[in-house]
Amino acid sequence: MGFIAWIVLGLVAGFIGSKIVNKRGEGLFLDIILGVIGAVVGGWLFSFFGAHGVTGLNIYSLVVAVVGAVIVLLIYHALFGKKG
Repeated sequence: MGFIAWIVLGLVAGFIGSKIVNKRGEGLFLDIILGVIGAVVGGWLFSFFGAHGVTGLNIYSLVVAVVGAVIVLLIYHALFGKKG
């Protein structure tokens, strides 16, 4: 998958993941970064459990990336979330 495709997939996955986790986005740049990291994490997890990881710019890969982005966002909020 090309660099631009990873950015697009990461942006969409990060945006959707942010909406699922905290009902608002983290900001464009952070959504992209966490989404791309989420795509990698989701791809690794799916591969670990015997399914295909990110296979290209398609709906299945988006689902994999969103699952990974939600996991990454939950960890991000646990570590850096506002206290109180």
